[in-house]
Parts: sequence; structure tokens; C-alpha cells
Amino acid sequence: MGEWSNELCGCMNNCTLCLITYIAPCYTAGKNAEAVGDSCVMVGALYYIFPLVGIYLCAKVRGKIRDQKGIEGGFGGDCLVHLFCPLCALVQDAQEIRPGETTQGESMARE
Repeated sequence: MGEWSNELCGCMNNCTLCLITYIAPCYTAGKNAEAVGDSCVMVGALYYIFPLVGIYLCAKVRGKIRDQKGIEGGFGGDCLVHLFCPLCALVQDAQEIRPGETTQGESMARE
């Protein structure tokens, strides 16, 4: 099984993405969901309005990312990561979706 390409606390590997996520985590949550085929608006809005529902949905998105990349883990661990370190988890998920893109945050900001 594979491993995450960036550590959980590797948020600063992409400072622009990190800044966007810390200012508007609902935006990054929505873009991550969109990248795995879920609704960007629904996940982003629920993340903002109902944080616990957002954590659940982001954990589901993280599970899809793990399945696509062959990364070990389970839903319980995904929930705990998004509960106790949500912003770092969002950035890690986003970096995993587009691993070679160093300016992901800049391209996210232009969309």
C-alpha cells in the first residue's frame, strides 16, 4: 500500500494553498470534493454551515483519495484527522489530488 506524498503537517509545502485553506477552508473542501466527483458547492457549503457534517463529508472525500492512490487507512482515522487537524488534512488532501502542481493554490484562486 502507498503512503501520502506529503505529511499531515506539510501544509507549508504549498504556501498559497495553505493560505487559501486557512482563510476559506470551505473553498478547499469543495474543490477537493469536486476532484473526486462529489458536489463542490454542497460539500463547501455544508463544511461552512454545519462543521460536523463537513467533517464527515471531508472524511468521505479523503477515503476516496486513499482508494484512488492506494493509501492505507480507514474511515475512522479519516474522521479523526479532519476533526482534530482539519486545515492540515484539507491541504494534505489537496496536495495528494494534484501532486506535481506547486502552484495549486494560485490556480484554485483563478477559477
